[in-house]
Amino acid sequence: MKIIFETIDKNGKKIKLTTKQHSHIMKKHPYMHKYLEEIKETLQKPDKITSFSLNPDVHYFYKGYKHLEKSNKFVLVIAKYLNGEGYIISTYLEKNIRWKNTKHTIGIMMKMQIS
Repeated sequence: MKIIFETIDKNGKKIKLTTKQHSHIMKKHPYMHKYLEEIKETLQKPDKITSFSLNPDVHYFYKGYKHLEKSNKFVLVIAKYLNGEGYIISTYLEKNIRWKNTKHTIGIMMKMQIS
């Protein structure tokens, strides 16, 4: 599988964005094409990292930016660690840092359990 980019996250783990996940992200969130550098920086220097209680291997990286579209303030990158490395599941813009499970995050987690 081809890799769009690899970076080291704040936890010191290698995280990659594969072409498969990039295609998924561009289909669901096409505006993210112009934020590849912000995605990397969010993993490297996040303002906040949260995790999902159903799967401790999944982490939510948030970083605030002033130049984002609309009223969004944060780039959110959802990454999963597997065998000592990580890969990006999804990324999109958010207005706030989410502290609790939401319909959207539960939907992502349910898809991951099925895949």
